Amino acid sequence: MTAQPGRDRRALIGDCVHCGFCLTTCPTYVLWGEEMDSPRGRIQLMLQQTQGEPLTPTMAGHFDACLGCMACVTACPSGVQYDELITETRAMVEEVRPPAGRALRAAVFALFPYRRRLSLAKAPLRGYRMLGTPFKRQLPATLRTLLDLAPPAGRAVALPAVVPAIGRRRARVGMLTGCVQHAFFPGVNAATARVLAAEGCEVVIPEDQGCCGALSRHSGRAEEADRFAAALRRSFAGVDALVVNAAGCGSSLKEAAGPFAGRAVDLTEFLADLGPIAPRHPVPVTAAYHDACHLAHAQGIRAQPRALLRAIPGLDLREIPDGEICCGSAGIWNVLNPGPAAELGDRKARDVLSTGASLLVTANPGCLMQISAGVQRAGATIRLAHTAEVLDASIRGVRP
Repeated sequence: MTAQPGRDRRALIGDCVHCGFCLTTCPTYVLWGEEMDSPRGRIQLMLQQTQGEPLTPTMAGHFDACLGCMACVTACPSGVQYDELITETRAMVEEVRPPAGRALRAAVFALFPYRRRLSLAKAPLRGYRMLGTPFKRQLPATLRTLLDLAPPAGRAVALPAVVPAIGRRRARVGMLTGCVQHAFFPGVNAATARVLAAEGCEVVIPEDQGCCGALSRHSGRAEEADRFAAALRRSFAGVDALVVNAAGCGSSLKEAAGPFAGRAVDLTEFLADLGPIAPRHPVPVTAAYHDACHLAHAQGIRAQPRALLRAIPGLDLREIPDGEICCGSAGIWNVLNPGPAAELGDRKARDVLSTGASLLVTANPGCLMQISAGVQRAGATIRLAHTAEVLDASIRGVRP
């Protein structure tokens, strides 16, 4: 969602009538019950800013506490463009952030948007897993959370620059391989390419593609995000669409309207519009589908993944209670706010396990890592899969 032309910040703030419909969907309000940690409370703080109130550390803390899940945008009956407001506000917060906070974020953003650096980080990650608990507890909470969340590195999968369509070519698409997805979930990218090819798509996968800018854009670093998006545009010239299999990446690219206007599409959105032609084999499993916030709330994509999953013979799809509440991943929010993020992750894990499903399906690597950690803390087990992996398993006739 983007601001209407000609509407200034105060006009957008004025759309909020303080009705409270957003409260029960806001993760931080659900956790703490504090008005200033709700969407309408933060909007009130924004109003005070426009009236001359300086941006204090306390005020900035309330803005930083926002996960940016956009559940409030879905819930709001007045159409308040909170997404636009919080993005602008985050940029203001970055300008006044204390040196220590800037240094921490600089370290995070020097790693996550760079695929090769993430790949190199796998070696020390393996070493960390060999440490005993007392040694791990000596590490800073932010670093410990980051290392604990990271999954065992998936076996590298070499993808060709072009994957030919199977049968008649119906489209020529680019495929974003992402940063975290590329480093830790290579099997998801391989499954995505196979599904697209099976549905008649020639898949272009440039080796030189970089970050889409999602983490930067959703953290108030707009100029950095725009640079990433511009470089990505050059890598994907000449394709009918850019297919994205990570919810946060897709949301960011759609917000970068100039470089990718009308071309960036989520995998399930694209497949639903294209229409299936590849035969589906039975996948006898009970699955719970988790709505990634940047897919459901930011992009409005809910029906398509469910329709694709329900079309698989033998798959029993179950809904998760309080599905609109964020799992606590939210880009790098769980790294910067490990305690509250763990509370949200544990809550989501309980809701997932309550469905009785043996498989959790979602469309974002951050959600997979966050919920997996919550399930482990609960002492339970559940299989995890990306939507693309389940579709691929059905098309190929194998277990997901």
